[in-house]
Amino acid sequence: MYYTLTHNPIDTAAAGSETHTQSPAPASLSASPPRQQRRGWPGPGTRVAPSPAAAARTPRRQGRALAPGLPLLPASSSPPPSPGRRLLQPHRPRSPLLPRVPPRPLDRDAGSFPEQHPERCSPPGRNMDNLSDALKKLKITAIDSTADSLEGCLDCLLQALAQNNTETSEKIQKSGILQVFASLLTPQSSCTAKVANIIAEVAKNEFMRNSCVDAGLIPPLVQLLNCKDQEVLLQTGRALGNICYDSHTLQSQLINMGVIPTLVKLLGIHCQNAALTEMCLVAFGNLAELESSKEQFAYTNIAEEIVKLFKKQIEHDKKEMIFEVLAPLAENDIIKLQLVEAGLVECLLEIVQKTVDSDKEDDIAELKTASDLMVLLLLGDESMQKLFEGGKGSVFQRVLSWIPSNNHQLQLAGALAIANFARNDGNCIHMVDNGIVQKLMDLLDRHVEDGNVTVQHAALSALRNLAIPVVNKAKMLSAGVAEAVLKFLRSEMPPVQFKLLGTLRMLIDAQAEAAEQLGKNVKLVERLVEWCEAKDHAGVMGESNRLLSALIRHSKSKDVIRTIVQSGGIKHLATMATSEHVIMQNEALVALALIAALELVTAEKDLENAKLVQILHRLLSDERSAPEIKYNSMVLICALMGSEPLHKEVQNLAFLEVVSKLRSHENKTVAQQASLTEQRLAVES
Repeated sequence: MYYTLTHNPIDTAAAGSETHTQSPAPASLSASPPRQQRRGWPGPGTRVAPSPAAAARTPRRQGRALAPGLPLLPASSSPPPSPGRRLLQPHRPRSPLLPRVPPRPLDRDAGSFPEQHPERCSPPGRNMDNLSDALKKLKITAIDSTADSLEGCLDCLLQALAQNNTETSEKIQKSGILQVFASLLTPQSSCTAKVANIIAEVAKNEFMRNSCVDAGLIPPLVQLLNCKDQEVLLQTGRALGNICYDSHTLQSQLINMGVIPTLVKLLGIHCQNAALTEMCLVAFGNLAELESSKEQFAYTNIAEEIVKLFKKQIEHDKKEMIFEVLAPLAENDIIKLQLVEAGLVECLLEIVQKTVDSDKEDDIAELKTASDLMVLLLLGDESMQKLFEGGKGSVFQRVLSWIPSNNHQLQLAGALAIANFARNDGNCIHMVDNGIVQKLMDLLDRHVEDGNVTVQHAALSALRNLAIPVVNKAKMLSAGVAEAVLKFLRSEMPPVQFKLLGTLRMLIDAQAEAAEQLGKNVKLVERLVEWCEAKDHAGVMGESNRLLSALIRHSKSKDVIRTIVQSGGIKHLATMATSEHVIMQNEALVALALIAALELVTAEKDLENAKLVQILHRLLSDERSAPEIKYNSMVLICALMGSEPLHKEVQNLAFLEVVSKLRSHENKTVAQQASLTEQRLAVES
């Protein structure tokens, strides 16, 4: 994008420079990259979701949970510029990928094992003394013996493990019996369930897990997942879970061995077996944390089975266990859509309705998790559009009703949902035309003084996204959005500052009158200059610089320029010209060119102190500078020649030599400007 300096610089990006595109990838909460599509960066249409830092979470049973709060702004020195729609990826506290391991073998009442036979085992008090004999006997009898005698030895091991798991496990490890167990793990053996149970018990000890792997126990255990015996399936699942406890490598190995489709099938077949169902859910929750599992899950009917199971649950703990599976699964866009089609959203809305007025701790936690998961489902482009239904969908209408709620969690989820629905021009235009802006401003008004920061951040995110379509800008300005946003100028919270800046920048894009009005607001400009030095919050610093530039570029007003000069903003624009991001460099150069064209005398001293001429020399000398940066730098040099002290600096730095080399630049526009600039320098040398 090039800018020609005649009387005033022409900023060809002024009108509607930010538009929507659907973006499949998440972006960080900091300022984001240039709008051009680049590998690893989303396009302008981005999504907003809960983030983890602030809001205190209701105490609940330990486990994965969605926890929206404040975004964490990176402290890098140079933020990438922000595109259109922002996605604040929901970020759950990531615990290690640990299965929930039963603290002891299931008892008889749970349908686990028949009562032990006293005649086959030593009494509990003498069990440890006779363990060595039992291990020796097991080694011998495992080769050629009756199942009955084998069971007696296995019962002794189970009793010893129940008495002292660690000491018994050490003796089992030294005995070498684990290698024997591999041969006993067959569907035909009546001892298989007890062998798997012993493996599950010893694998509770970290020092035993590698021994189990080295003994070759994983392949036969995986094969046993195809058997029909429910007891074998249960103990096999426990054994695999405990062996792979806290090991990404082993969990990945299980995924590669195809356990995911097998476990999903088991869930469907044995959904009436509570213990087996819990085993499957624990496995899903941990395997789903690995990216390699997402594709496999997407090609199963996991969404249908999980939602079917969820609908049957009444107890809070059981619902929470399913939530812990849904959260990582719903990070995949394909599975998001599958969950929506399976009816999960209706389940979540029902939970919200039942718990919204409750003051019970479990209900509050369930409301939070359900509403957060609802927002997570909206991060998928297809799932979001399916739920929007042209603005007439029942889900969309229910979400709208959350915004005026007195419940902060629902206010937060409602604002985040609106921000996610506002990811394309059609949706945004529909929502603005149907009065969503006033609802969001009313929500912000309720949180101006000592309000909920997460709600402030979410509501500003929604307004920012809604302001991207060109046709919405004037409507939102007329509705008083700029004034509503400026009420938060005193905020000391970086996430709120970041969204405030982005919203104002979207609003004034190609809106000259609004840009001039804001640009003459001394308090705003002084605050921008202050935030331009917020090195601890790179996103805020980047957006402040961009808004400062935008006020000049869109207003082209001498009054705005004078206000910015008097507030000390010139040095920040000069520094912005050295940004690692081309779009930020370009925005700075255009603003500086307008300053040089309209108020050079007023800004002369500040431009000199900011060492702008030296910066331009470096940009022109650097072979890595983009063509538009070289072009606009030469345009700016010509404009600065009208100042005697700046003219002298240009002469002292031998610009003529640098510019003459650019006459042969591969970009014709740059080469032509180089010729014009060379002539100007030669005439005035």
